[in-house]
Amino acid sequence: MKIEDASRLSPARALGTELPPNETCEALARRLRAHTQGEVLFDLPSRGRYATDASIYQIVPAGVFVPRTEDDIQAAIDIARELQVPVLPRGGGTSQCGQTTGAALVIDNSKHFRRVIEVDAEQRRAVVEPGLVLDHLNQQLKAHGLWFPVDVSTSAQATLGGMAGNNSCGSRSIAYGNMVHNVLGVDAWLSDGQRVGFGPVSGLAGRAVEIANFVRDLAAQHRGAIEANWPKVMRRVAGYNLDIFHNQSERPYTGDGGVNLAHLLIGAEGTLAYTRRLTLQLAELPRAKVLGVVNFPTFRAAMDAAQHIVKLQPTAVELVDRIMIELSLTNPAFRPTIETALIGKPDAILLVEFSGANRAELLPKLKQLGELMGDLGLPGSVVEMSEDAPQKALWEVRKAGLNIMMSLKGDGKPVSFIEDCAVPLEHLAEYTDGLTEVFARHGTHGTWYAHASVGTLHVRPILDMRRDGPEGGAARMRAIAEDAAALVRKYKGAFSGEHGDGLCRGEWIEWQFGSEINKAFRAIKQQLDPINLFNPGKIIDTPRMDDVSLMRFPPPSAPRPYKRIEIKPALDWSAWNVQNDPVTEATTAPGTGGDSTGGFAKAVEMCNNNGHCRKFDAGTMCPSYRVTRDEQHLTRGRANTLRLAVSGQLGPDAFTSEAMHETMDLCVGCKGCKRDCPTGVDMAKMKIEFLSHYKARHGHTLKDRLVARLPDYAALASRFAWLPNLRDTLPGAAWLSEKLLGFSAKRSLPKWRADTFWRQPRMGLADGAMALAAAKAGQKVAVLFVDTFNGTFESENAWAAARVLIAAGYVVHALEPQADGKHHCCGRTFLSSGMVDEAKARAGALVDALLPFAEAGIAVVGLEPSCLLTLRDEALVMGLGDKAQKVAGQALLFEEFAAREAKAGRFAPKLKAAAQPILLHGHCHQKAFGAVTPILDVLKLIPDAKPELIESSCCGMAGSFGYEASHHEVSMAMAEASLLPAVRARPEAIVVADGTSCRHQIADGAAREAIHVARLLEQQLAS
Repeated sequence: MKIEDASRLSPARALGTELPPNETCEALARRLRAHTQGEVLFDLPSRGRYATDASIYQIVPAGVFVPRTEDDIQAAIDIARELQVPVLPRGGGTSQCGQTTGAALVIDNSKHFRRVIEVDAEQRRAVVEPGLVLDHLNQQLKAHGLWFPVDVSTSAQATLGGMAGNNSCGSRSIAYGNMVHNVLGVDAWLSDGQRVGFGPVSGLAGRAVEIANFVRDLAAQHRGAIEANWPKVMRRVAGYNLDIFHNQSERPYTGDGGVNLAHLLIGAEGTLAYTRRLTLQLAELPRAKVLGVVNFPTFRAAMDAAQHIVKLQPTAVELVDRIMIELSLTNPAFRPTIETALIGKPDAILLVEFSGANRAELLPKLKQLGELMGDLGLPGSVVEMSEDAPQKALWEVRKAGLNIMMSLKGDGKPVSFIEDCAVPLEHLAEYTDGLTEVFARHGTHGTWYAHASVGTLHVRPILDMRRDGPEGGAARMRAIAEDAAALVRKYKGAFSGEHGDGLCRGEWIEWQFGSEINKAFRAIKQQLDPINLFNPGKIIDTPRMDDVSLMRFPPPSAPRPYKRIEIKPALDWSAWNVQNDPVTEATTAPGTGGDSTGGFAKAVEMCNNNGHCRKFDAGTMCPSYRVTRDEQHLTRGRANTLRLAVSGQLGPDAFTSEAMHETMDLCVGCKGCKRDCPTGVDMAKMKIEFLSHYKARHGHTLKDRLVARLPDYAALASRFAWLPNLRDTLPGAAWLSEKLLGFSAKRSLPKWRADTFWRQPRMGLADGAMALAAAKAGQKVAVLFVDTFNGTFESENAWAAARVLIAAGYVVHALEPQADGKHHCCGRTFLSSGMVDEAKARAGALVDALLPFAEAGIAVVGLEPSCLLTLRDEALVMGLGDKAQKVAGQALLFEEFAAREAKAGRFAPKLKAAAQPILLHGHCHQKAFGAVTPILDVLKLIPDAKPELIESSCCGMAGSFGYEASHHEVSMAMAEASLLPAVRARPEAIVVADGTSCRHQIADGAAREAIHVARLLEQQLAS
């Protein structure tokens, strides 16, 4: 592409908001497939999944390219240049200002470009590829006693390339600086295809020297304007770093006063060059940390105290406001942690961290903090945390702050556009007072959190971006931004202090720096990228922040307003079908939100694209992504595809299309997102809803029916157990079952047996009347819910649970079979095949059978996590009424019941000491409902037992998922990620796994028997 050709592009093309012609996109896809080894994704659902980041914007890209090699990237740049298609490099896609959205060829670096190329521990340097995630780098550096200290809250999913493009900062920037202070070099491609090494100016060569000289001359030419208009705070990330030759930051970019040309690219948002590799400055990993949590009666008191607290030289001072505290208290994953930090009901807390060589030297710092707060009139306001575990847990809550705040139900959401203005600390209280008044004037209020240590508070007013007119989100957004800008100027701050410019702050660059410097920025862009190839419309010549045509939820006045299709949901989603008040955050009654899908769409729209599901650390979410690393097979990717489908953006009938089925196919229903996703996206439940509609259109397969109706025919099949068992013993039978039914021939199937729980004498068990009478008499009583799997295939588990409870002094009743001879079923197998009506019938019958016991206050004790927990989850959204709520209130897993009763002093069977180590694998649904800790508590009742929890995601079996031939490879990959290696590494250990599918996976993959916790307790009963 010739330089002058760029001027012939339409204004929208130059802004990166208009797609190239169809024939150009087709040619691009064709040439990429012919000349590269990468994945070429030009179908509409794939493009839609890359059309958004964590901002309010949406721009469908020309196509998506996932390169495998550096040659792929070079070729893609060359092809795109020749076809005049912009290029947008992307990492985790978690930008909050729209930096990674554009009508361009999006190149995803995160799947294959994630290596640590080199670590020089002596010089404390590392060379990395741009797709490497920060936490993964720090995990590798830990062995060297080092870390990369730009610790952003999204460290589990943020890539180093994205952090460099954004000039990310993090909680501890007061001690370590921003990204720009910690990058030593960048190896990058320019838009003409030339590779250039950016580093210290003293060592530059070739094209880099020309660029350095140009920028030096430009800085000299505009020296006066730089001195007059450049924000003097460290937290300034707007525009290009023209001041590298004339430092204006309160923290110089380099430690030796030199100039590093690589810093020109930091914060450039991928507009100047395409990063190949980064050279990073590492820091010594702190050996000890202590945390003081200061509780404040008012928000203003917290803001005013920050300027005094920083004089104690902490490594971090982070704000958590009242709204975030309250939202954390409603989240089961965060409530226990946040409660440990509170004294009474504070209006705000500050997390004040000190780090150093050893804990003993740091403890006096906490004392000084307490004394300081006493001097400020707040004695006894500090919660001291000196141990690592509680500190880590509280930091996780703080890191999830933004996403917790985004969990507000209704169309109004905290919107990012002024959320990282930075002001000098001495003005922080006045600035926040002023901004609070601005919000009130415009009929809303803000949520606050983040970096009080450096005067950067993430504040997001609650706006409904779907509304039009003066009360609409876009109009209020503009008005609030203008008022906030006036405050920033008044207090000599920076309008963009951490999250970059992108689409929401790009237009404010000229306001911040003035027209002279803005022209200088344009000259830098012209010098490095004269053809406007890289990420156009960012930093230079940007669109308006309130251009509704670029928004994810455009209002009715937009050219293509956001509309939802009509759906009659199978499950009850009315809890999501609400509206909220932007001032009080109060929500209307369920079902009043005006959602044409009954609330399903609003539940899907809760995904704000924060990308937390891309994490690989402890937790379950998202097992399919951990294996494939494909955006499609990610909670976020599925939610985006569902949103696009139910809003008609993927064409008619897209919701029940094969493309949608392919997107949902690898969701294993683990419910990891139900707990791990800060905004509460429950993809497992959404998959049930999807399947009910998809199967209604396409029909059920024979395999679907066999899986779903297992509870119906289990009693009959068990009488002729030898016959179905031939599948695993008769030569060729497994092969035939794969061909006819889709069950993998590489799998054994559960072994049928004649001695099911329901066909054995009920020795020692009470009937229903006896159980109710015993409860009325004040005796200890439990009702055992024996599910299909434990009752049919592993009846020893059910009997073990009964014997342990009886040994502990309980009267135990097990539900009798129904009148037709079939045992009671929760409906789980039907739900997995999308048969919601059938599931409702089975669950309703079970609830009716359990209701008398629940009303009598008798616990319903279950063995299989996925079955028992159905009573506390899906059964509540099937329209079964209050009776389902009553039963759910008494439904407990065996280990939950035992742990609760032991804590109350009622469960104390005599147990023998453990003779072997114990490894525990938690079922995904146990993790989702916080039921793993109770297993550990119960195992610790065994004398000398020291159970160890295997840090693993889903085992990969997930009900029938892992038995299916189409899923076998993915299933085993999930298991091999951590579970099976951990089991093989401890051949001497007892393996405990309460999920029947988990036990089967361990048996198939590691040739080890795993047992239910009830069986282990039974084995340990003292005779």
